[in-house]
Amino acid sequence: MKRSKRIETLDKRPVNLDGYINEWPEMGFAAMSSPYDPEPSVRVENGKIVELDGKKREDFDFIDQFIADYAINIELAERSMSVPALDIARMIVDIHVSRKEILTLISGITPARMTEVINHLNVVELMMGMQKMRARKTPGNQAHITNLKDDPVQIAADAAEGALRGFAEEETTMGVARYAPLSSIALLIGSQAGRPGVLTQCSAEEATELELGIRGLTTYAETLSVYGTEKVFIDGDDTPYSKAFLNSAYASRGLKVRFTSGSGSEVLMGNSEKKSMLYLECRCLYATKGAGSQGIQNGSVSCIGVPGAVPGGIREVIGENLVAALLGLECASSNDQSFSNSDMRRTARTMLQFLPGTDFIFSGYAAEPNYDNMFAGSNFDAEDFDDYNVLQRDMQVDGGLRPVTEEEVIRVRRKAGKAVQAVFRQLGLSPISDEQVEAVTYAHGSKDTLPRDVTADLMAAEDVLKRGITGVDIVKALAETGYEDLAESVLNMLKQRVVGDYMQTSAILDRDFHVLSGVNTPNDYMGPGTGYRVEGERWEEIKRIPHIINPQDI
Repeated sequence: MKRSKRIETLDKRPVNLDGYINEWPEMGFAAMSSPYDPEPSVRVENGKIVELDGKKREDFDFIDQFIADYAINIELAERSMSVPALDIARMIVDIHVSRKEILTLISGITPARMTEVINHLNVVELMMGMQKMRARKTPGNQAHITNLKDDPVQIAADAAEGALRGFAEEETTMGVARYAPLSSIALLIGSQAGRPGVLTQCSAEEATELELGIRGLTTYAETLSVYGTEKVFIDGDDTPYSKAFLNSAYASRGLKVRFTSGSGSEVLMGNSEKKSMLYLECRCLYATKGAGSQGIQNGSVSCIGVPGAVPGGIREVIGENLVAALLGLECASSNDQSFSNSDMRRTARTMLQFLPGTDFIFSGYAAEPNYDNMFAGSNFDAEDFDDYNVLQRDMQVDGGLRPVTEEEVIRVRRKAGKAVQAVFRQLGLSPISDEQVEAVTYAHGSKDTLPRDVTADLMAAEDVLKRGITGVDIVKALAETGYEDLAESVLNMLKQRVVGDYMQTSAILDRDFHVLSGVNTPNDYMGPGTGYRVEGERWEEIKRIPHIINPQDI
């Protein structure tokens, strides 16, 4: 047939390159609810939950049993479950009902009842709930710091720039897993060159990640994955009990820990049990709470293409973020993987966390061009820094970042590169040339940097592990090579491990190493005129974007 020019034009739009599918609950393609979701119920006998969401205790799988035993306030369960879901939903958006009251009530409800509650809230109401239920008073942001070459010099420079731009946490991973020790050292040094107090972690195989943390080469852990069905948990060689043990191992060594989950993972692994993504994610979050983790990275994360394909899927993502907050968990709310060819759609997805604010709006903003992002490409990357800062200014919203000058960027990138060069030389690791430092100082990404000797780097990484190099060795090397300020900063990061305050819910550190958490700076939003407001010095900082017209120059 003769085609409409309008429709032909629309067919070529980026949004039509995305994948879409209607609800298919039998295979798990149902975002907010499924006809196979259980009816909410609870029954307590002799101080023990003997029925949970339609299942008797003898029929529990290990997730049910873990939730029943460790994640629900048994004393409040029957009373909380007697409150209709719609009433709870209305309390969440009622400015006259405090966050503390909501947390107490929610502590006694089951995953199925939580699913009902979230289904009563539209997108705007979910955002209202997040603004009120976020644990820490101020929102924050986290960066991904990676590159195609696993170049530790570039990692250090990008970490310094990211810290300068305002990221409170920075995370790296590798294309070649054996680079982990060098990547961790570079990230630790570079972050402190940009702004003292930035937390860092290296996403690696769990045993390696734990060892790096124990040695003081990282300061938090994030990738402890949990799942919503027993079969998927088993496929990951895990149970809620093993995750709780691993969480305790980190905590015993003074490391901040958050778990990771996300809607769509069970669909991708072929064992959704016909349940909705929201219900399964509620089970993940209850398991996280029961395991004693202070927080979670969720919001579909690397599985975002699955909820992004079904009706209401992006609503479900902010819904699961809110569930985390309702359970009193720190929420690092994803936005860390690009899921759409449409710039408009990607931005709209991020606004659901950006506008109300979460503890970490991104659990991985790519602080490098996306071609260098070894986490598969973030929803925003280094080329979007100015856009993001303008969005903060347009809406008077604190998205966790700040405008910077070119001179500042060059200064901290060079300092980070030179410091890592000095430490590697002092510790007898693979050499870093002056030319490599100069290249990363001015680089946008790995296309602008010089090649590394991969064999020498991998031998050096292995040497770090064999020699037992720790954070204290990094402090000594920095001090002995003239970087006393960075030595002091890294030492202060290690001291946090002894003090332990930064293990509290939603904790970050300011540049003076003061802990800001949901405990000592709790969210106190109760409607207009309360809670965190973007004003004063912070508002002036947000307004200082580049390319402002000066009336005197006209």
